[in-house]
Amino acid sequence: MALAELGAVVLDCPDPRALAGFYAGLLGGTPVEEKDWVDLLLPDGRTLAFQESSGHVPPRWPAQDGSQQFHLDLTVADLDTAEKAVLELGARPLDTADRSRTWRVYADPAGHPFCLCTG
Repeated sequence: MALAELGAVVLDCPDPRALAGFYAGLLGGTPVEEKDWVDLLLPDGRTLAFQESSGHVPPRWPAQDGSQQFHLDLTVADLDTAEKAVLELGARPLDTADRSRTWRVYADPAGHPFCLCTG
């Protein structure tokens, strides 16, 4: 029996509204704003949240001395189509050299790494 249930994944960032907008463009959903916090209510019922952190330092990827802390794996139907869309939303590529893999690595506008993955 589980002790707890995952409520939300929360990302620290300098601008919660902007980062929620990026992920709303990527995942869909409805942003719900509070003072220094935004919940992105996703279509499947989960919540991705964004908390203001004025001292936010983006993780470095890859780096032995600057751990990425965590990353999101996002499943897409077509890597090329999804890549074009995330770049237009403001993502930046971190590792797209090997185009034969089933994943590509990007950073969101606040620097958090995420992967676009195919099944």
